[in-house]
Amino acid sequence: MVKGQGLIDQRQNVYLNLARLKKAGDVFEISIDPDAAIKYKEKGEIDIRDILTAQKIFSDAKRGMLASENRLKSVFGTIDVLQVAKKILDEGEIQLTEEYRRSLIERKRKRIVEIIHRNGIDPKTKLPHPVKRIENAFEEAKIKIDNYKTAEDQINDIIKKIRPVLPISFERKRFRVVIPAVYAGKVYRNLKQSGELSDEDWKNDGSFECVIEMPAGLVGEFFDKINDATHGESLIEEIEE
Repeated sequence: MVKGQGLIDQRQNVYLNLARLKKAGDVFEISIDPDAAIKYKEKGEIDIRDILTAQKIFSDAKRGMLASENRLKSVFGTIDVLQVAKKILDEGEIQLTEEYRRSLIERKRKRIVEIIHRNGIDPKTKLPHPVKRIENAFEEAKIKIDNYKTAEDQINDIIKKIRPVLPISFERKRFRVVIPAVYAGKVYRNLKQSGELSDEDWKNDGSFECVIEMPAGLVGEFFDKINDATHGESLIEEIEE
């Protein structure tokens, strides 16, 4: 359901979260719900109408200036707002307000710290690291949180970066994964982000098989992500050591 139909309220324009695309010498913008837009970027399965806060294409959203239908038709081949908005989301960049960006980064940071605290241990004591110690390691290692990746998708890279300042070990699990051809290209990126791949094999029928290894604490999220992306048609089998 579209949350607004008219021009953007000028009194509120400083708080706009936008998606912007520069194309053919013009700028095209849409006003977005940031949570929905980021989920779309992560998963690509959000209805465009649930992302837009105004069903309009702007040349300058903060000034309430609409893009002309002639330019939309010339550049995109259509004046359909939803089709153009999808192009802007797919090809353009999301511009978040500073307030929202800080909030998002803090939420993801807390989630990543929670995952490490819950699943990682100090190799010497075999005990979990205190949350404060993990947070200090983030500061020392100068960890940057990516707005457009889930906490789970960032965890492997972050663990590698903090290990020099915070010795940490995780129980790890290995799985054999088979992805049907119709989903293989799309899901491959999810696999790469979820763990370390080996024995990669693209079959003649287009399906993909590999072995993936990851921290045990991420297994639940991994299963959910792959099953959602393949509508439950993937094969995931644990490899017993």
